[in-house]
Amino acid sequence: MRLTKHFGTEENHEAASFPGQDRPRVPGETADTWKLLDRFLIFGTEGGTYYASEHRLTLAQAENALSLVKTEGVKVVSRIVSLSKSGRSPKNEPAIFALALASAYGDTAARQAAFAALPDVCRTGTHLFQFVAEVEPLRGWGRGMRRAIADWYARTDPDELTSQALRYQHRGGWTHRDLLRLSHPKPPTEAHRVLFKWIVDGQLDGPNAKIEAVQRLHTLCEKGDLTASSLEAASLIRSQKLTRECVPAELLTLPEVWDALLADMPVLAMVRNLANMTRCGLLTPGSHGTRTVLERLSNETLLRRARIHPLALLLAHATYTQGGGFRGSNEWIPVPAIVDALDNAFYLAFGAVEATGKRYVLGVDVSGSMSSSTVAGSPLTACEAATAMALVTLSTEAACSPMAFGTGFKPLPLSAKMRLGEALKHTKSVSFGGTDCALPMLWAAKHKVQADLFVIFTDNEACFGKVHPAQALEEYRQRTGIGAKLVVTGMSANRFAIADPHDLGMLDIIGFDATVPQVLREFAIA
Repeated sequence: MRLTKHFGTEENHEAASFPGQDRPRVPGETADTWKLLDRFLIFGTEGGTYYASEHRLTLAQAENALSLVKTEGVKVVSRIVSLSKSGRSPKNEPAIFALALASAYGDTAARQAAFAALPDVCRTGTHLFQFVAEVEPLRGWGRGMRRAIADWYARTDPDELTSQALRYQHRGGWTHRDLLRLSHPKPPTEAHRVLFKWIVDGQLDGPNAKIEAVQRLHTLCEKGDLTASSLEAASLIRSQKLTRECVPAELLTLPEVWDALLADMPVLAMVRNLANMTRCGLLTPGSHGTRTVLERLSNETLLRRARIHPLALLLAHATYTQGGGFRGSNEWIPVPAIVDALDNAFYLAFGAVEATGKRYVLGVDVSGSMSSSTVAGSPLTACEAATAMALVTLSTEAACSPMAFGTGFKPLPLSAKMRLGEALKHTKSVSFGGTDCALPMLWAAKHKVQADLFVIFTDNEACFGKVHPAQALEEYRQRTGIGAKLVVTGMSANRFAIADPHDLGMLDIIGFDATVPQVLREFAIA
């Protein structure tokens, strides 16, 4: 999806009033431009707000990135590639947007570097479609653009390119057919020629086993008797290692088809499709499919290699357990053993979380609304998600102080070995009424607590009392000499402003999903 379509100025939280923001900035106080660029590439913002959901991004919100593109474009492209490939960014969209800026507004060397970097940043068909959607309004289709797109297709391995063409057929108003017709790539191999011909004209005039398998699947659907064709469909999926996106929707009601997909399905994809596999009848008590799922969910090594954050498993557990889609009408009967396995996997995945080595003060909002607000399009409440994040941090970081706050502030008696249910009893047993987001810093300053990062988890009541949180943070820094940072997470919010946009040590997180833990980590170590 286009960032220029999803990031808005009408909810420009950076425009809010902050203590002292009108005072003149002294030399050296302005944030380093390259740090601002990193912030944009990692968080998608140069100000103080990260959006967990899709939002619009405009040139006005990338002023620093655009300025650097115009003056040091080649260096900017190098930084874009480095961060995009490192996996540090929760989402690749900011890197794609920045690459579009470099290809449109950079000098000749920068534009050439941006186009040369296209395969490194746009690694999938979806990424390529987004790049084209972003750059086309900025500069149109010149010779460099056509050559870059043509090279992307010509240099991609034909087998991988076939998978891309089958999985990501269209996004943002663009298709592979559009791009091939505009860029006119010369096929470097016979396999490329066959694939290009099929994409543009729909004709397969040479061998391509994956495309032939998908065409056969569609033929089976046309015959009507899907049950009779289920074994052949499953065989085709296994032999070509097809993914769910390549399979016609009609066949995704058959347990044999899902069994074939499960064979090579990554762990995270498996977790996301538990409801589908249960609904079709593959996952039942004691079935082969269930045994496969249980084996993978109980494999701590596999979970670590997949780098699945415990929060993703907790969200999956909450959704799967309810037996129905949060927004839809689809229903399933949860398999008790899988429910238990997801619960256990939540704790096993703690080992996949890397410590930052920072000293944390966690402020968990305990107002009553935390138990009624839900997050991430799931039945998980803000209270449950906040408590879970506290447990994960306690189990990972050596110095962590979990605190309950509202209009009061007191320690939460949580421990790294505690189960979530037990921890929730402590979280829900305290209630302070309103929400004062300045309290963590005021408390730490008063009690001389050394902290590198203050993290506040609230729902949609990101308000404060007599002291603004930004002011409380600055006073804490001055009293302790520690360059502490502050993150305020409005887990169910859609708009608020606490972070001072001039301060790289402050960040507001709007909404809550599985990307938030990575955002917190990257912000802590930046």
